Amino acid sequence: MSDAPRIIKKYPNRRLYDTATSTYITLANVKQLVLDQTPFQVVDAKSNDDITRNILLQIILEEENSDAPMFSSDMLSQIIRFYGNAMQGMMGNFLEKNIQTFMAIQQQMQEQSAKLYGGNPMASAEAWNQIVKMQGPAIQSLMSGYLEQSARVFVDMQQQMQKQTQNLFSGFPFPGFPGAGGKPGDK
Repeated sequence: MSDAPRIIKKYPNRRLYDTATSTYITLANVKQLVLDQTPFQVVDAKSNDDITRNILLQIILEEENSDAPMFSSDMLSQIIRFYGNAMQGMMGNFLEKNIQTFMAIQQQMQEQSAKLYGGNPMASAEAWNQIVKMQGPAIQSLMSGYLEQSARVFVDMQQQMQKQTQNLFSGFPFPGFPGAGGKPGDK
């Protein structure tokens, strides 16, 4: 079995071609590859550039336009504010770690439900699916709230770092730096 990712080519006419099955596929098919945890890479058929992120973002956009979006407008606004910010890379890592933590919690819950049903994977998977279906909005709200809270913590951390930096450098005569040493009224 090869560890090489499945190659999907995107043509200028916006069609996606799965080279493994020699068929044209849709974003829904790509989403299924993600759900099935099938390694894949989407490349531009002309330039051979890797455009996997773009396709994944399109899938997220479609999901966010559905009846049950994951992110609130406030959360999306907070994420946008980090683009171009000095802490942009840290925010990406922070969100990624939070999602990994959330997935680990989900895995533990699934394992516990498997133990509850005597290790029968079909019974535990079915039970887990039923729980998620019944509690879908609550679980989605929990995840959204968790990510929003995490983002707020990150913003607070950023503000604290800015204050500490301001306090640290306030005694130095940097022109234009708030609180910098120098004559009163200088800016």
